[in-house]
Amino acid sequence: MAVTVPCPTCGRAVPWTPESRFRPFCSKRCRLIDLGEWLTEGRVIPEPIEGDIEDLGEGDDQDPLR
Repeated sequence: MAVTVPCPTCGRAVPWTPESRFRPFCSKRCRLIDLGEWLTEGRVIPEPIEGDIEDLGEGDDQDPLR
């Protein structure tokens, strides 16, 4: 039995198989709608709120994600 996931755009059930060309989306249309939302900044990844990352030490100017 194939695992199904909801389409992020419309919620329709999508089988998670190699035959599902647009997974996790149900169609090319839903994939393009999602892409358009990212391009127009309707969807964004939020920046960390001050205090979310523990203090790395005074004078440490290195990128904390490296």
